Parts: sequence; structure tokens; C-alpha cells
Amino acid sequence: MTGGLIALTFDDGPDPEVTPQLLDVLEKYHVPASFFLIGERITAETVPILQRAVMLGCELDHHSYSHPYMTVLSPRQIEHEIFSATQRIILSTGQTPRFFRPPYFAVSEALFSQVNMPFIGGYGVRDYDANVSEAERYQGVMRLARDGRIILLHDFEGNAPTVAAVRRLVPDLLARGFRFVTVSELFRSKGITPRNTDRILYSYTGQTEMYAPDA
Repeated sequence: MTGGLIALTFDDGPDPEVTPQLLDVLEKYHVPASFFLIGERITAETVPILQRAVMLGCELDHHSYSHPYMTVLSPRQIEHEIFSATQRIILSTGQTPRFFRPPYFAVSEALFSQVNMPFIGGYGVRDYDANVSEAERYQGVMRLARDGRIILLHDFEGNAPTVAAVRRLVPDLLARGFRFVTVSELFRSKGITPRNTDRILYSYTGQTEMYAPDA
């Protein structure tokens, strides 16, 4: 499919080396992305990186404080994971996270009830796996790109193959007529207001089931 709106998202950062390299690509092509942050990785070293991301028009969202399987946590532990990461994001950038991506896509009725943010999934290419090559990552995203979709990649430490793939896929998707937007902009442009009470892990804007189809 050619053209449309697409949200590029990154999990597990910020990382002091990988995240700035991705921001360089975004800045070069004047496109935004959404970063789903791990709270404990927001440090004195990485705060300036997040502030740069905000200046470039990126969105900062929530991926827990320590990346646990949250479905096995107590209500008090869930509250800590959400509150602590939210506070770090707000205090370091002034931006309040609007969306939550549960670690490992693990969800439960208790988690939906306790986390007052829409839940975001995404179409990924297993770029957390070192055995997946840069070419496979690039080809996977190009194959998955469709109007209204959320693409999930990772900016954790050492993830150079994803940086290399992004350097190729951003200009190539632009050439195919796609426009990059944040997750917020994606839903707003489609006239959709996602809610955690929908019990949906959104990977595309028109989704009505809890989990999206694989392709």
C-alpha cells in the first residue's frame, strides 16, 4: 500500500547513544516519532536527549518504570510503576505521557482498570532480536507500513541495526507518500479517541479487537 499516515514508535529508551542517532534521522527528514520510555532510564545523562526529542516534535509516552511483567504485580506495585515513570517524564520534559505500552504486551483486566491511559501495541519486526538483520528489519517495516498503523521498534542500548534500518526506511516511506505523525496525531487525524476502557491494545487506528492481526 502506498501513502497515508503512519506512527513510528520506539520502546525501551532513552539510551545515551542509540536514541540521539535516531533523533538525527528524524531531524534530517523533519519527521516526528513517539518514544515509549522506561522510567528508570531517564537520568541526568538522558534528560537532554528527551528535551531534544520534544523540541523536534516527538511525543513521549509510557512503557513502565522498570519493564516488568505487570500482570503479576500487585495493585500497589502497578501504581509505583506508573506513577514513578510518569513523574520522571513530566519533571524532565514538562510533557505528560498520554499512552501506555505494556511490557511484553501483557495485559489483564486489573491492568486495564488501574492504568488510566489508552493501551498501545504496534506492528514490529522483532528488532529486539540480535539475529534479525538490518535488512530484515528494513524490509519488515516496508512490508507492514499501511495507513493508520503504528510501527514498533526499539532504541535500547546497542541496537545499531535498527538505527541503520531507520536511516533507510524513513526516506523510502516518505518517497512512497507516507506521512509520519505521533501516536496522538494519528488518532486525532482519524477522528478516533482511544480509551483504556475499550480494552484494546491499539496497533492501528480502526482496531476493535483486543489484539490486532499479525499482518
